[in-house]
Amino acid sequence: MRLLVTGGAGFIGSNFVRLTTAERPDVSMTVLDRLTYAGDRRSLDGLPIRFVEGDIADRDLVEELVREADAVVHFAAESHNDNSIADPSPFVHTNLVGTFTLLEAARRHGTRFHHISTDEVYGDLQLDDPARFTPETPYNPSSPYSSTKAGSDLLVRAWVRSFGLEATISNCSNNYGPYQHVEKFIPRQITGLIDGVRPRVYGSGANVRDWIHVDDHNRAVWSVLERGRIGETYLIGADCELSNLEVARALLEAFGRDPDDIELVADRPGHDLRYAIDASRLRDELGWRPSHPSFRDGLLSTVDWYRENEEWWRPAKAAVEASYAARHQ
Repeated sequence: MRLLVTGGAGFIGSNFVRLTTAERPDVSMTVLDRLTYAGDRRSLDGLPIRFVEGDIADRDLVEELVREADAVVHFAAESHNDNSIADPSPFVHTNLVGTFTLLEAARRHGTRFHHISTDEVYGDLQLDDPARFTPETPYNPSSPYSSTKAGSDLLVRAWVRSFGLEATISNCSNNYGPYQHVEKFIPRQITGLIDGVRPRVYGSGANVRDWIHVDDHNRAVWSVLERGRIGETYLIGADCELSNLEVARALLEAFGRDPDDIELVADRPGHDLRYAIDASRLRDELGWRPSHPSFRDGLLSTVDWYRENEEWWRPAKAAVEASYAARHQ
């Protein structure tokens, strides 16, 4: 199989490429990535891939690369909520125009297409609500990031229905693991703790996220790519709901620190309360199960990775902290 992997130098995409190289050596991969601040070519060092630096909204480039592929796995996205509030324009360009450009090329060449999305398109749930997101949950995005991802999902669905494109969608819960940019919650806290800084948590820390190790996510993507029903949406989650305060405390314990040594900061606008994934379709239809059922063990291995790979994250750390400081976060 020849895969075109968009956003393959980013966090989830680079882990997908690494996992595929290790577990499916017969798959050849071309990675297309614009190498914005969140993409890092070093995340792909030593891998037997073809790398192309470019924009998924570049029609001529996308046409050339999709023509050569058997399937497109579309990870590329602007994905940071805070950044989308500060400037929504890159999110519209990449998440909407870029996805449209890829879909049109896939339509012209009859190329299998899998679209990676987020549970944030569904909005949020109340903290005391037993409900979880399902593929039938109405979309209710709350930020420029999640609204542009919702729009890209709807584009994929329309191209399946209107043009018969062989496409699937997966909406995943929050990922953690190696190679994640230090702007994100878990790596920001880990790298801060390495530097002796107290974790900083929005609001009261009660907001709940449903966590999954990035390798479990990517194995689920392969399950959908190979066995998923065309036109279907599969939710990917590992039944691991934790509040931000609980995650911060787990990290403090991993560093041998007082679990209550946390600084609470002003909440961000439109901060979703709770995400929770019902992944029963994925489990029942495709037989997928997470291989990292223990969040604590996965978190400890992630801490070890950041401790051992300081040269990877250190160059971006100061700029990220300066950006947060400017927003008093």
